[in-house]
Amino acid sequence: MPIRFLAPFGLGLMLASGAMADAPRVVTDIAPVHALVARVMQGAGSPDMIVRPGASPHGYAMRPSEAAALEKADLVFWMGEGLTPWLEGAIESLAGTAHVVELLGAADSRVLPFREGVEFAAHEDHGDAEKGHEGHAEDEAGHDDHAEAHDHDHDHAHDGADPHAWLDPGNAQAWLGLIALELAEHDPENAALYAANAQAAQAEVATLIEDIAAELAPVRDVPFLVFHDAYQYFEAAFGVTAAGAIALSDATAPGPARVAGLRDMAEARGVLCVFSEPQFDPKLVETVFGDVATHGVLDPMGSQLEPGPGLYPQMLRDMAGAMVACLGGAS
Repeated sequence: MPIRFLAPFGLGLMLASGAMADAPRVVTDIAPVHALVARVMQGAGSPDMIVRPGASPHGYAMRPSEAAALEKADLVFWMGEGLTPWLEGAIESLAGTAHVVELLGAADSRVLPFREGVEFAAHEDHGDAEKGHEGHAEDEAGHDDHAEAHDHDHDHAHDGADPHAWLDPGNAQAWLGLIALELAEHDPENAALYAANAQAAQAEVATLIEDIAAELAPVRDVPFLVFHDAYQYFEAAFGVTAAGAIALSDATAPGPARVAGLRDMAEARGVLCVFSEPQFDPKLVETVFGDVATHGVLDPMGSQLEPGPGLYPQMLRDMAGAMVACLGGAS
């Protein structure tokens, strides 16, 4: 559930227009997290971002300026080592005195296990983003014992928690409250501003959820394929139906057996739309599915958008629009 604050929104605006205390030095990992933190910090300061837009978060070489930002950080917000395993050591060695917040491990985060196999099961919890996130940690407990992969080309470490949790806007609402509380603890003079910003942002996300749910309603039952399995949080929140992924990870190419199985499954289920991503060559999608499916593009990182407080809602709106454009023509 969105976190409630005592400070009225008007007080935050008054504080924002007056003399503000120096904000803490904050570092984030990826653009969607950066956007949420930047939204809460509006009027007080802005965070730094480690993974530049368009780069894969799973494997990344930091620039000297990014390492320097970590060294100076008072606070670090990141998804966790499941998304950026290389960053854990860098945080420990460079930001040893900073307070580190792993969003995937936060108490109110909804966490889903990775999916395996060629074909994905349908979600049974449509609309959870609108119902709030109470009890999700308990609901998902024990799901790490999920089925083993049916495609032995992918027996790498594709297990445990799926780290793409920012694509569930209910998680974003919970994290906005957490970010405000963490910032207030390190910067009490700006606490009312952070609380007001978080409240306003939570309301914006609530409207976003309603708008996207309405936009996607006509195509909820139209099956599609994605390039890699990054979208199940978005699917579960809005009830759209991914039938499978070409690759289980963006770090590993699919084997011939998986590609053949996906094509057979796509034809059997009537999949008429396949989504690639901006940072990956679409030739595989076009080669394998060009004669049986429409090609769309989803951008789960907001890599084509300007970083900042407006990136997160625009990223989700763009994804919904891309789905409607592709699935609407296929339905």
